[in-house]
Amino acid sequence: MQFDDDAGLDTSEVRDVRGSRIPGGRKTVGGGIAGLIALLLGLFLGVGPEQLGLSSGGGAAPTSSTAAQVSQSCRTGRDANTKEDCRIVAVVNSVQDFWRAEYARRGGRYTDAQTVLFTGHVSTGCGEATSAVGPFYCPADRKVYLDLGFFDELRSKFGASGGPFAQAYVVAHEYGHHIQNLMGTLQRAQDGRTGPDSNAVKVELQADCYAGVWAHHATRTPDPTTGRPLITSLTDADIREGLDAAAAVGDDRIQARFQGRVTPESWTHGSAQQRQQWFYQGYRTGDMARCNTFG
Repeated sequence: MQFDDDAGLDTSEVRDVRGSRIPGGRKTVGGGIAGLIALLLGLFLGVGPEQLGLSSGGGAAPTSSTAAQVSQSCRTGRDANTKEDCRIVAVVNSVQDFWRAEYARRGGRYTDAQTVLFTGHVSTGCGEATSAVGPFYCPADRKVYLDLGFFDELRSKFGASGGPFAQAYVVAHEYGHHIQNLMGTLQRAQDGRTGPDSNAVKVELQADCYAGVWAHHATRTPDPTTGRPLITSLTDADIREGLDAAAAVGDDRIQARFQGRVTPESWTHGSAQQRQQWFYQGYRTGDMARCNTFG
């Protein structure tokens, strides 16, 4: 995945609170608000932090700008090609550029969602959360929360190959939840049911599909500052990174890896095969209407 070196990045779409002291913040590992968020919002991982062997602290972000300096150091696509946090800014810009255009094409108006970069723990509109719960979207404040240390854990703990587009897939998936929130479908996951045919799984698979829809259009979505696409190339290898990441966080893979057994009745996100299937469905068709996981 490559970005246009000369494209400008809109850092207002990403708030960097890494290293900040958050008033009233407290660490919550398992249960409590982390469990509530996992149930109501469908967090990316879909299991408790104890099952995953994760700590409450966030890992360091490699090849990254100084903490809380994204607004100063992430100026252009050239920065996105060399720095991890700037890459996230660029992906957020690309994803939101696409959804703005898609909503306009359909006669609607897209509402922006800011991404918050944090380390360790963070205060959100949904309560206190830690990096142990993984990347997540909070519908109460319409923000995506991400500890960049998760990308290290995606490789080291979940066995994904990683890579820039694996990271892009994660971000695009969370923005898929934002689209669901705007459309009123995210709340379907709140019925408390689990299992392969549950609404919780269908919501997650649809978010995977929406991530694929963005990827289909990514190299053709114009950047407002240049009129050219911010992302200049996506290769087959990039898409394989995304598919590999989707499989790595399938419920069956996670359960087998951390529990030693697979219990489909407790699934909240879908199997590795389902997650790959729906991401590729969105990527192949480029049509959000083909993402009806509830049909």
